[in-house]
Amino acid sequence: MAAADELKFQEFDDAANLLAANPDATTISIDEPVEIPKNQHSRLQEPGREEDDELLGTDDSDKTELLAGQKKSAPFWTFDYYQTFFDVDTYQVLDRIKGSVFPVPGKNFVRLYIRSNPDLYGPFWICATLVFTIAVSGNLSNFFIHLGKPTYHYVPEFKKVSIAATTIYAYAWLVPLALWGFLMWRNSKVMNIVSYSFLEIVCVYGYSLFVYIPTAILWIIPQKVVRWVLMVFSLCLSGSVLVMTFWPAVRDDNRRIALATVGTILLLHALLAVGCLAYFFDAPELDLPAPIIPAHNGTTVITKSH
Repeated sequence: MAAADELKFQEFDDAANLLAANPDATTISIDEPVEIPKNQHSRLQEPGREEDDELLGTDDSDKTELLAGQKKSAPFWTFDYYQTFFDVDTYQVLDRIKGSVFPVPGKNFVRLYIRSNPDLYGPFWICATLVFTIAVSGNLSNFFIHLGKPTYHYVPEFKKVSIAATTIYAYAWLVPLALWGFLMWRNSKVMNIVSYSFLEIVCVYGYSLFVYIPTAILWIIPQKVVRWVLMVFSLCLSGSVLVMTFWPAVRDDNRRIALATVGTILLLHALLAVGCLAYFFDAPELDLPAPIIPAHNGTTVITKSH
């Protein structure tokens, strides 16, 4: 049995004396924070959440939103307020254009390119360029179709610029506004619905229209089959960007509502492409008035043109 002196509480000596007596002892400092190994932290995560965070941006994006909320925003009537929407450099715009033309399967366009700094510079100029490209290409297409016909007199149709501008900008703003309101409404009913900001949705739609700029230039080719093949190809590229962006946001909703939402997005996108091709490039030919050729005996001869 242990002696009484051994069971009594003994005060420790100075740390230096204890370490000198036992140099192999392990010391722990109270001031040092206890670090959790990374592999142990990864085990605490649910197995399927990492992919959802990658697609929906529910991890780093929350930190970004918190940091963005700490920034002081200027009043909306000042120039500084709107300057933030155009605070983007050329490399970012080119990178986002490349991401819209070459979509990566399984990657979210908002999380990869937009969420860190959504802008209106790219969507505004992409829509403006698309408007003039469609109008000019449509006039040139009409000219080449009737080229060589003696009864045809080329007259530029400037009204196509205003029609194209109304169509493109209405689609690029009104459709994102309706989609943003729908996501906000479904977010109040289903917890897992991710509601993008209105600026992010406008940004996605604006950059998704870039592929139609080179397509509209190639629509000058006077072959309907070639035009429709180019239209389908461009529709698949731009439509895939929209699907991969908005499907992860609504997939946890009711199955029918989620499919109907994505189907409506693709339907409106297809109507824009088909409408532009049909109106500006495949418009039906108008019956031209038959030329009147005076005869030598005083009578007139009307020739029938086809």
